[in-house]
Amino acid sequence: MSGRKRTLEAISFELVMTVIAMIALLIIIAPSLVVLIVSFTSGFSLRFPPPGYSLRWYVELWNAWQLHFAAKNSLIVALWATGLSVTLGVAAALAISRSRTLSARLLDSLFMSPLVLPALAFGLAALMLFSLVGLPVSPLTLVIGHTVVCVPYVVRNTIAALAQLEPTLLESSAVLGASRLYTFRRIVLPLIRPGIIAGAFIAFMSSFDNVPVSLFLRDAATDMLPIRMWQDLEGKLDVTIAALSGVLIIATVALVAVMERVTGLSRRLTN
Repeated sequence: MSGRKRTLEAISFELVMTVIAMIALLIIIAPSLVVLIVSFTSGFSLRFPPPGYSLRWYVELWNAWQLHFAAKNSLIVALWATGLSVTLGVAAALAISRSRTLSARLLDSLFMSPLVLPALAFGLAALMLFSLVGLPVSPLTLVIGHTVVCVPYVVRNTIAALAQLEPTLLESSAVLGASRLYTFRRIVLPLIRPGIIAGAFIAFMSSFDNVPVSLFLRDAATDMLPIRMWQDLEGKLDVTIAALSGVLIIATVALVAVMERVTGLSRRLTN
């Protein structure tokens, strides 16, 4: 009887958790689905359900040069920030991954601190710091700010990959006379490459979609895509933004699927 009771309790628990998970999934996915549907509207306003369906706003998006300019800026900044984040993050992960010293733990906490600090607070603090040292806001300050908030993703994913690396491989390489550089290039780097790629992907997406840091550290000539979208929605509820959002949603889903296939992204995020 007690076994049957436990079984019923387990089934009811799984059922309740499944329902909660489905509700949470619906809450997460529903806004994106609404945006995708609205992006095909034939009307002139953001209304759901649409009065009709058309590709007219995707055609308008093709001719929206301001959005193209902003997307180009966001892409350039994201690429630079991702490259710097990978360089700094991998070096930091190699330095602190297998160390148990107090300094290594402090460095790990320091590299993770941008994830704890509110983004708006960091953006304002970075602006004050750059003003103090006499560095005007520019694409350079944008890249620096984005790099700071993106490095933790590379560090965390690289450390997770290094944790799965067998120490005996490094010892065997050293015994056979290989230098540390050769060992890193031929053994360590190929094995941790999926973790680095996963961290770089998350860093790129975080930089490309960043609003708080860009809001403080960009100049008047550097128009960033998320801010441009925000301003257009705030000022005139342009339906072209819905079409652009549809393109970004589809592109993001496709990239996530590719990264999941190549690196097992979801598994690494849970490590």
